[in-house]
Amino acid sequence: MTVLTKKIGIQEFLQLELPDNSTYFYELINGELVHRNTPSGEHQEVQSNLLEQLIPFILSKKLGKLYTSPTAVVLNEDTVIIPDLVFLKKENRHKFDAEWGIKGAPDLVVEIVSPSSFKLDRFEKRSLYLENGIPEYWIVDPNYRSIEIHSLRDGRYEISAFGVEEESVTSEVLVDFELKVKDVFLK
Repeated sequence: MTVLTKKIGIQEFLQLELPDNSTYFYELINGELVHRNTPSGEHQEVQSNLLEQLIPFILSKKLGKLYTSPTAVVLNEDTVIIPDLVFLKKENRHKFDAEWGIKGAPDLVVEIVSPSSFKLDRFEKRSLYLENGIPEYWIVDPNYRSIEIHSLRDGRYEISAFGVEEESVTSEVLVDFELKVKDVFLK
């Protein structure tokens, strides 16, 4: 991960001429341009497995829409992030913008942790999600084969579900959704 030293805003971010290189993508976090590697094969496999579990549930209950990276989430004038998965309830569909992606706090975000994104996903983005009032934040960790779900309660995140191996986790945002942890990770 590389960080630009000069702070910039969203308008400057949009006007940057970034190299067209398929091994990187960019986020703007608190005015700092963050350049990140594209996800590994394992990361993509985990993301696909999550999609296979989430999409049928969301569609069958007509709950809203699930977006995958690289869908941008514009949290404020100096922060544009790209979570691995983003969910918007149907009543918040107005936050989707055809040009930008999602403007404002989505209802749920999922970050799949990699060694290079550990600090960013577990600490920096967690703080951003909390500050912006995102109701639920999942951390999916292929290294530990674990899923933790953080729910916003009284202005702070609490772990509402944690699972490894044969365990399951449930979501408060996706009511009645239960996910078997083993179904997410490579066999």
